[in-house]
Amino acid sequence: MRSTRWAGLSTGDAVAVDADRGRRRAWVFVAHVVNSRTGEEWVEVRGGRPGEAKGRAFRPEQIFPVSAQRGGHLEGLSLAEAPQLPF
Repeated sequence: MRSTRWAGLSTGDAVAVDADRGRRRAWVFVAHVVNSRTGEEWVEVRGGRPGEAKGRAFRPEQIFPVSAQRGGHLEGLSLAEAPQLPF
């Protein structure tokens, strides 16, 4: 199952990715995907270095709100642990 809404995000919303090569790069949310047979899930993002639009997929626990970026590191909980749902 592929959804363009997840944890308070919609396609095109900016996110931060906790990955060695993902930091200091700009990413936007594309979709949340769940394999119905295996239960495996991942989050598709698009972006990269300035001017790039590479598609990548990461585990949900690696996806953070952009506000979690503090210099070269991330603070707080991932969107999988603390969704940014509207009140």
